[in-house]
Amino acid sequence: MAYALQQLINGISLGMIYGLIAVGYTMVYGIIGMINFAHGDVFMIGAFLALIAVLLLQLGGLMDGPAAILLVLLFSMAFSALYGWTLERVAYRPLRGSFRLAPLITAIGMSIVLQNYVQVSQGARVKPLEPLVPGGIEVFREGGFVVQLSYVQMLIVGVTLAVLAIFTLLVTRTPLGRAMRACEQDQRMAALLGIDTDRTISLTFVIGTALAGVAGTMYLLRYGVIDFYIGFLAGVKAFTAAVLGGIGSLPGAVLGGLLIGLIETFWSAYFSVQYKDVAAFSILILTLIFLPTGLLGRQEVEKV
Repeated sequence: MAYALQQLINGISLGMIYGLIAVGYTMVYGIIGMINFAHGDVFMIGAFLALIAVLLLQLGGLMDGPAAILLVLLFSMAFSALYGWTLERVAYRPLRGSFRLAPLITAIGMSIVLQNYVQVSQGARVKPLEPLVPGGIEVFREGGFVVQLSYVQMLIVGVTLAVLAIFTLLVTRTPLGRAMRACEQDQRMAALLGIDTDRTISLTFVIGTALAGVAGTMYLLRYGVIDFYIGFLAGVKAFTAAVLGGIGSLPGAVLGGLLIGLIETFWSAYFSVQYKDVAAFSILILTLIFLPTGLLGRQEVEKV
């Protein structure tokens, strides 16, 4: 009982990180129908940006208290968003009117470019970081096993829910959100009605990659070890989460992320940890076979 409860807590915190990355996939797909396979690498860059911010604050003797964590988070979000805007402007916008495979191939190419860019600029070695948010609270005790909810796990859940609430309000209650929904339904008609579709799509990339920066920061705080390759697996799992929840659905992305995090955590706890990725990707295959639209997705209506 206690062991299962501990894995539940661990799975929720991991699933929140996957959910944040999955939201970026689903936002971009919802508007332009494209899977941005470089999105996982922006998450990886967000983790490195957070590490750089931590080292700069430590160098200045300012890495102390919640304000420092907030500065690290804002730094990672801002520069991750800048990377997202640059990717859309340089790599994707020129190919928007091309055949559908061109942006997909470009996204895979940009993923490789970003991986090698970080490998060259930051080195291939693993980058460790001592815990910045130590400690936690005891939730339950059974025999000699103590179930603990760490402060960093509470931070992950709190920050994720707050950020997702803010961006959900942005999408549902603001003129930019209305422009996003209009572009999702019909870009040509939205342009005829006076909506700047290029600006809307760029801002969608900015928002999605800012969320990836949040996820990268939370990953660094939780696990304390990063390298240039963490974006690949995390990106594929977040894409699996987006498909599982229903690609194009923001709540579905978060739900899918939670499910993938729980599946991976419980599989690692009760079965072989070497096959936890196989379990996650098997869910993707089964979802595509039996539930192609995902748990909260909607059937696409072909426009004629």
